[in-house]
Amino acid sequence: IADEIMALGDPLIQRCSEETGLPEVRLTGERGRTVGQLRLFAQFVREGSWVDARIDGAEPDRKPVPRPDVRSMMKPLGPVGIFGASNFPLAFSVAGGDTTSALAAGCTVVVKAHPAHPGTCELVGTAILNAVRRTGMPEGTFSMVHGPSVDVGLAIVRHPLITAIGFTGSFKGGKAIFDEANRRKVPVPVYAEMGSTNPVFVLPRALTLHGEAISMGLAASVTQGVGQFCTNPGIVLLEHSADATAFKAGLANTIEQTPAGIMLTGAIRNNFQKGVEKLLASGVSISSRGQAGSDGMVASACLLEASARSFLEDHTLEEEVFGPSTLVVTADNRAELTDAAQKLSGHLTATIHGTEEDLTEYRDLIGLLEQKVGRLVINGYPTGVEVCHSMVHGGPYPSTTDSRSTSVGTAAIFRFVRPVCYQNFPDSLLPDELKEGNPLKIWRLVNGNRKID
Repeated sequence: IADEIMALGDPLIQRCSEETGLPEVRLTGERGRTVGQLRLFAQFVREGSWVDARIDGAEPDRKPVPRPDVRSMMKPLGPVGIFGASNFPLAFSVAGGDTTSALAAGCTVVVKAHPAHPGTCELVGTAILNAVRRTGMPEGTFSMVHGPSVDVGLAIVRHPLITAIGFTGSFKGGKAIFDEANRRKVPVPVYAEMGSTNPVFVLPRALTLHGEAISMGLAASVTQGVGQFCTNPGIVLLEHSADATAFKAGLANTIEQTPAGIMLTGAIRNNFQKGVEKLLASGVSISSRGQAGSDGMVASACLLEASARSFLEDHTLEEEVFGPSTLVVTADNRAELTDAAQKLSGHLTATIHGTEEDLTEYRDLIGLLEQKVGRLVINGYPTGVEVCHSMVHGGPYPSTTDSRSTSVGTAAIFRFVRPVCYQNFPDSLLPDELKEGNPLKIWRLVNGNRKID
């Protein structure tokens, strides 16, 4: 699949740019991420230990009860329905992480093409079908349907052969799919990544020593891709001080200089505007706005401000505003900052900027945030999700529908498999992964010991 996508060449990048408004240089990088992810999973599948093969040999002489021969491994669930995202038309769409991990698990896939970039979806879908034919996989390994209607997607969710759903998008869309899947006669798991406000905590000594640099990096993270990342830092929390005041002034100044940007669709731009207006109606104030734009698809960056007391009293201040904005929440003291952290619901990420002394003093904050998010970042920014074996791109509800899963990295494969146990099977009937001679030479847990022979 990776080879076939690369063979599409420049026409894929050009078509994608025309449909999304994203610059070609950004899409070229995203294509690299997409094919890199595909190749990473190909390597992961070949290595084989992901099947978690476990063998407990028979002990017929064990007293008081003999032990049977018991073996288990992960097996694919079956056909999986995938809903791609609008903001990553390559890396989180037709050949994105959900599709890749489901195919790697051995599942067939039915993709709902995103109506915001149908031509891009068609090109990538054709590349996957070409790869299916080239490698001799069965017809039906991959399928795709188009259509802007909600009914098209719900037909996938309701189909009795579908065994799981992967979704990346809004909370409203993900929750609707989750609810529909649970209304089925036979409910199926829904792995929905539904967005997040990704809180950033800036601790006192870091503000004093690095406030200017942090404000510049934060502004870049907030406005990257016109704020259309699910890891966009939508809340910044800090304690009141002279350094905090200077930090907010610097952040406001940088935001004011930010050019307006084209958003993916008119609907996304309108929802961004409505989200900002909803915060303003809740008593939040505007600290600064970016440069204005005239086009109906264009959005200006926005810096908002509220007190920690308001944040604690109004849950709507924590809701995601998908676009180039962030809300600075100022606490009167450390206790109020901790209360704000305790009040947080589930998010994909949380970031802490602090000196070594800060991090030691605020160790309880780290422990608290571990319960709230899937990924903790120290002295960095949440935008930019590395595709690797150890990445966790998930988090407690409402950021996802299952906090035990990730949609990025090779651990994403475990969403689409289930354990199957084989007791007292003759060797000839066992899967190769569990046969006595270990013909695939994979790491296995044999009688409690991890081994490859």
